[in-house]
Amino acid sequence: MQSVAAFTDTYLPTVNGVSYTIQTWRERWNRRGGRMDVVFPADDDYDPEPGEYGVRSLPFPFYEGVRIGAPRIPGAVDDVDVVHAHTPFGLGLAGLRLARRRDLPLVATYHTPTGEYAEYLSSVGAIERGVERTAERYERWFFDRADAVIVPSEDAERRLVDEVGVEAEIVVLSNGIDVERFEPVAGDDFRRRYDLGDGDLIGYTGRHGYEKRLDELVRAGADLDATLVFGGDGPARDELSALADDLGVDARFLGFLDREELPAFYSALDVFCFPSPVETQGLVALEANACGTPVVGVNEGALEDTVLDGVTGYHYESGDLEGFRRGIRRALAEREALSARCLDRRDEVSVDRSVDRLAALYDRVASE
Repeated sequence: MQSVAAFTDTYLPTVNGVSYTIQTWRERWNRRGGRMDVVFPADDDYDPEPGEYGVRSLPFPFYEGVRIGAPRIPGAVDDVDVVHAHTPFGLGLAGLRLARRRDLPLVATYHTPTGEYAEYLSSVGAIERGVERTAERYERWFFDRADAVIVPSEDAERRLVDEVGVEAEIVVLSNGIDVERFEPVAGDDFRRRYDLGDGDLIGYTGRHGYEKRLDELVRAGADLDATLVFGGDGPARDELSALADDLGVDARFLGFLDREELPAFYSALDVFCFPSPVETQGLVALEANACGTPVVGVNEGALEDTVLDGVTGYHYESGDLEGFRRGIRRALAEREALSARCLDRRDEVSVDRSVDRLAALYDRVASE
C-alpha cells in the first residue's frame, strides 16, 4: 500500500467532520498495513500518537476552536509516496511544497466551502462578498495544482466547478461512516442520564455555528410536542438558548458529547434534524442513519443527496418552518419504517468502502 502524508489545519483535539474523517481514514489505512502520517497544528490539549506530527500553531482569532499551523514539513514525512492535503491553507501549502520538491502526486480534499464563513470576519455585506470572492480565487489556484481533488458529494463537486471554477480532476468519494461504532443501541440509559423523559425526542449534534441556521430548528420546535436536544457547542449557542426560552420550546443543551456517547445519542432520538445548507456531506446525518434514526434535513447543499427523501428521512425547503414541521411529524409517524430502510443502507455508507476507493485513487495517481 502507498505511504501517505496527510496535511490538515483541523485535527484532534478538535472534533468535527474533518478531524473525524482523517482520523478514521488513518486508522483504517494503518490497519490494512499501510502508513498514513498526519501533519497538523499542535495543541497543548492533545498528545500525538506515533505518526502524528504537530507543528507550531496559533489560534485563528475569528473562529473558535480553529488553529493555524505554520506551513512546515516535518522531516519524518519526507519519504512518502503520496501527499494528501485536507486544506488549501497553512499546512496545505506545506503539502503542496513537499509534493513539488519531491515530484510526488498531490491529492486534495475539498472539505469546507471557505467563503461560507466570511460572516465571521465581517458583518458588512460588501466585505463579506469580497472575502468570498478572494477565497474562491485562492481555492481555484490551490486545487488546480492537485493531481486529483476529492469531494464528498455531488453538490460539493457542482460548487467547486460552477462557483470556484476548478479545472482539475474531481473525484466524488464519500467520507464514509465507521459502522463498527455507529450502530443502533438502546437509548434508554442516555435518556435517563440526561433526564430527557419518555416523550418524542428530536435533535441535532455538531457545531452551533450561525451558518448552520439552527434557529430554524428552534422555531420549528415551537409548535411540536417534542423535546429538542442539542449536542455540541459553538458561537450561536447562547442565542439559540435565549430563542428557545422566548418561544417556550423545551430545549436541552448537552454540550460536547464524547464520541463514545454518540451512538446512544442518535439512538435515543426519534428524528435527527439538520437545517444547515452549507454541508459538503453532512456526516452526522449518515451517523444518525447508521444508528437507525431518520433525518429531516434542508433540501440544499449536500443534504439534497445525503438525505434520501422518503427513504432515510425527509427534505424541507430552507426557511419553510411549516415544511420543516411537516417533515418532522411525518418522520415521527413513520419512524419504524424509515429506521429499517436506514439500516439497510449501512454497508453503502461504510468507511471501509470509502477507503477501498481511496486506495485505488492513490495507486492511480502514483502510477501516472
